[in-house]
Amino acid sequence: MTDRKIVIPGEVIAEGNDYLPGEGTEKRESEIVAIRFGLAEEFNKLVKVIPLSGVYHPRRGNVVIGCVENLTFNGWVIDIKSSDTGFLPVAEVPRYVNKNDLKEVMDFGEMVVAKITEINQRGIDLTIRSRGLGKLDDGIIIEINPNRVPRVIGKEGSMISLIKNETGCRITVGQNGLIWIDGEKTEDELFAKKAILHIAENSFISGLTDEMTKWFEEEKGK
Repeated sequence: MTDRKIVIPGEVIAEGNDYLPGEGTEKRESEIVAIRFGLAEEFNKLVKVIPLSGVYHPRRGNVVIGCVENLTFNGWVIDIKSSDTGFLPVAEVPRYVNKNDLKEVMDFGEMVVAKITEINQRGIDLTIRSRGLGKLDDGIIIEINPNRVPRVIGKEGSMISLIKNETGCRITVGQNGLIWIDGEKTEDELFAKKAILHIAENSFISGLTDEMTKWFEEEKGK
């Protein structure tokens, strides 16, 4: 295996006892076999399958973007596009909060960037007590399949850095597939949106960062 390729469950990805099965694969005798649909890759003899479709599975430490869907006496209920809702307690807001008027901080329908601190039987606990987190006032929000988020970010952030540099926009990528884009002009935001959707649609391509560099050159040359 030298290039990433699309595989389906049951497909043989690699052969030989030197290879080890990673996420989305299993070993059958001397073969590494895919157990889900996605993009197969190998690194240092470890073979894994990156899913290209599916729902968001929350993990502790994930940065997510959500919408306020309810207010309680001690915090906000946040829809983070998961089977469980998120909850942002008053104590996890880095400013004074009047518990009698939570709307002063965030109201119904407003969007927020938060981090998952805990996942338990009650649901998903959130915080905005870190840099880069908090209510979103400007810009636009788009949604992609959460399993394609790693391709938008790129290895060591290479892809998202490229998009920011080429469009001049501030961008926050939620692990749940929601992405916030804020530029000086609406045209810049729409250009960044077009680039991100292009990446999501072509997430199976090998060498995607190089391809997107060419894409930007072509788009700017039009």
